[in-house]
Amino acid sequence: MEVAPRFILHETAHWILNHHMSSALPGYLMLGSRTHVNSLAELPDGALAELGGLLAKVQTTIESQLKPKWLYISRFGHDPGYPIHFHFIPVYHWVEDLFWKDKRYRLLETFATNDNATSLTDGAELTLFIWREFGESPEPPPIQGPSTDQVIDLLRGSFR
Repeated sequence: MEVAPRFILHETAHWILNHHMSSALPGYLMLGSRTHVNSLAELPDGALAELGGLLAKVQTTIESQLKPKWLYISRFGHDPGYPIHFHFIPVYHWVEDLFWKDKRYRLLETFATNDNATSLTDGAELTLFIWREFGESPEPPPIQGPSTDQVIDLLRGSFR
């Protein structure tokens, strides 16, 4: 899948950093390899050498510029149609508030083994919420703070 230029924030010899094209959550970024492989072990040495510094730079930039409550950094995909890539998912206070107010996600509490299930959640539950509500929903929740386009401009400037 080709990344639309308006979503690209930063490029190196081996990596492309872009805003997630189908997520309405401002600051949800993707770091994807230019080499079409599905395994870290298959990446060229140059891509591996760049990776650690890029992961750290993206994390530092998101945390300092957008100030999420948490930042999830993950690799999920296993589809051979996409090169290896990493997700940077900012979880803002207001996103967590929306999660707790949505009764559909309270069903997840039945699986909690902790007595404090109403005040605790984990990354998997919030990631599910973000994917469903900001990525798949035809009407995502209203955002608080800068828009996706504003965040793209802000973060793009941070990588210059």
